[in-house]
Amino acid sequence: MPEVYGAIAALILAVHAIWILWVVFGALWTRSRRWLAWLHVLSLLWGVVAEAGPWPCPLTLAEQFFEDRAGRVRYHGSFLVYYLDKLVYPGVSATLLVWCAVGVCTVNVLVYWRRWRHRHR
Repeated sequence: MPEVYGAIAALILAVHAIWILWVVFGALWTRSRRWLAWLHVLSLLWGVVAEAGPWPCPLTLAEQFFEDRAGRVRYHGSFLVYYLDKLVYPGVSATLLVWCAVGVCTVNVLVYWRRWRHRHR
């Protein structure tokens, strides 16, 4: 049974990674799809709240739960801090990641603002 829990944890990890890509690059895929743009804006807001706020992300909690059940050593803290620290940015502070999240949000808002301005000219 631990292998099943490990597979579920890996699936949640993949969903988490896709979610982050959606939050970061979603504005590129929403052109001419208003409902998708609104969904992306809500995703951006959630991303900022999840990174800046004291509440853990539900995907992180689910992944940690299944990692525990699989008998693996679970990580503590935020998904981004843990995986970016391991994969790309050794030693990056949580504060820097929050500022990066704010930057990503700002760029996406600028994309939407530019589209809105272009439509209303």
